Amino acid sequence: MRRITQHLPATYAAHLDDAQAAGAPEQQLQAILAEGLQQQYFKDRGRQADGLLVEFTDIDYAELSF
Repeated sequence: MRRITQHLPATYAAHLDDAQAAGAPEQQLQAILAEGLQQQYFKDRGRQADGLLVEFTDIDYAELSF
């Protein structure tokens, strides 16, 4: 299990908010969050792990604030 505390850029928050307001399914919201974590946390804003792809699966707990 991995605990991640990460601030995402406002563009990802806006994308999540827009998708949720449009009634996007949970899978789509998870994909947006995975992309944000991929870029910010795992790829360090493009400075490492260029070919890495992140999937948001088997989540035990998630807390988001905007």
